[in-house]
Amino acid sequence: MTVTIRPYRHATDKDALYDICVRTGDAGEDSRHLYPDPDLLPSIFAAPYVHLEPDLAFVADDGERAVGYIVGCADTPAFVRAYREKWLPTLAGRYPAPAPGHVPATPTEQLVALLHDPERMILPELAGYPAHLHIDLLPGHQRAGHGRALMTAFLGALADGGVAAVHLSMLTANTRARAFYDRLGFHELPVPDPGPVTYLGRATTPPA
Repeated sequence: MTVTIRPYRHATDKDALYDICVRTGDAGEDSRHLYPDPDLLPSIFAAPYVHLEPDLAFVADDGERAVGYIVGCADTPAFVRAYREKWLPTLAGRYPAPAPGHVPATPTEQLVALLHDPERMILPELAGYPAHLHIDLLPGHQRAGHGRALMTAFLGALADGGVAAVHLSMLTANTRARAFYDRLGFHELPVPDPGPVTYLGRATTPPA
């Protein structure tokens, strides 16, 4: 079955977007055992991007549905402002902010805390890489070139918009993802005390 890369279409791709996010949300594996609410993870890592920056959303389509996606933003600080002003108010009733001083005790509480803290995405060490991205493919469609094709479409859109560099964060333990990003020319970006994640970056155009 031929897989094609195309722009995201909200009317037909939203359910697949959420499904892919959930089924790859545990370091590339199915996260349904961690998060009982299937909308929570996509509401942080996928949906705000297609809502706020739809021109930077692309999917891999197998002819029946989207089986992978790449989403992101061109300017992280601007995205964070839009997220807080336009996206977060649509979810605050469903996912109330944690009480001040509350320490998250469950995976769900940890995600809700992330949901209400978009400013965590702004790090001075990443200022030279203003764009950022999230990319996911269902397991049965990995290692077939579709991730590279999604990345090519996304990087091309950034470059066409005058954005010079992009970053991402990934769980350091996800060695398969790291190998993928290394093959695509990403390099590690030093960030003090990054916790369980590694930050990677690259130019949006191939090196000369």
